[in-house]
Amino acid sequence: MTGARAAWGLGARLLGALAVVMAVGAATAALVASAVGPGLFHEHMVSAGLGDHDSAVLHAERAFRDASAVSLGLAIGAAAVASAAVSVVLARRIGRSVAAVASAANRVGSGAYDSRVPAPGLGAEFDDLAHSFNTMAARLQESERLRSRLLADVAHEVRTPVATIAGYLEAEEDGLRPMGKDTIAVLRDQAARLTRLAEDLAAVTHAEAGDLDLDLRPEPVAPLLETAAGAARERAADAGIAVRVEQPADVPSVLVDRHRIAQVIDNLVANAVRHTPPGGAVTLAARAAGPGLVDLTVTDTGEGISAEHLPHIFERFFRADTARDRTRGGGSGIGLAISKALVQAHGGTIAAASAGRGHGAAFTVTLPAARAQDRTPAGGPTGVQPRG
Repeated sequence: MTGARAAWGLGARLLGALAVVMAVGAATAALVASAVGPGLFHEHMVSAGLGDHDSAVLHAERAFRDASAVSLGLAIGAAAVASAAVSVVLARRIGRSVAAVASAANRVGSGAYDSRVPAPGLGAEFDDLAHSFNTMAARLQESERLRSRLLADVAHEVRTPVATIAGYLEAEEDGLRPMGKDTIAVLRDQAARLTRLAEDLAAVTHAEAGDLDLDLRPEPVAPLLETAAGAARERAADAGIAVRVEQPADVPSVLVDRHRIAQVIDNLVANAVRHTPPGGAVTLAARAAGPGLVDLTVTDTGEGISAEHLPHIFERFFRADTARDRTRGGGSGIGLAISKALVQAHGGTIAAASAGRGHGAAFTVTLPAARAQDRTPAGGPTGVQPRG
């Protein structure tokens, strides 16, 4: 029974349904014509002055019934042929369109995420279906591309510290290098690198999954900026880079998890310092950005970002210049991805801007401002759930 049902495709089912509709319509037309037509004809004959039982009346009524039956039969037959022709064309077209979607869905299910279906032109519903399917396939294709690159990047990030650790251990086992302080320091540094990578991956995964536990409280902007600047000043000074804060005026507090947003600002400042040459400067600022929003900005006078790289800098492991980032001790390569995920978990946005290479860069974090009902006594919880 299941096999018989499967053999009936959409086109066949549509034709069957249309045949039933035509049969019901023909039967209904015949019944109505036979029930109404003769009575009306008889009344007209009587109204013309002819008797009920005149032979002329009976003959005329018999001729009317025969002519009506023949003409109705021919009309129903012609209508059935024309309707069947139109139904076949329509059913085939609908069947081909749905079959194209089903075939593309099977290909996507098999991993061919580049499969697309053309717009069938059968109305807004079918066109919307094709557009939604193509959008889904495109997103799956992009997700697969990012997954593949993520695996490759993770493998690349892990390979160097693991190879270093294995090399030092083999050298120690063969007696070529004693386990001295320098060796232990190198092993500890590589282990810390692996630990940092694991922690960063866990952080960005939790943030993007939306299962972070955020303790949202109204926080003044100035202390957030000063704390981040203070944490970076010593390292920046060693590199000959100035870190300064433009004191915000009349900027409302932001509704944030202080530790998570501090992590975001620290990432942005560390990134700015890493990409700014000696003699440059990193500036932290804030301003009201419209009703209920506040902008926090980290600007540097560093090497800038090329236009083709701007759309990708918040992707995991993306580096505009991989070699230079590694040689100058860059992080795991997902600091900006973590920052984006954390900001979005707060219901905010993050954006980057640059006039190009050699013209510096600016990162802007837009966060919801604290409202009056969010304000509580110092140390008291707000009870506010994460937005967005």
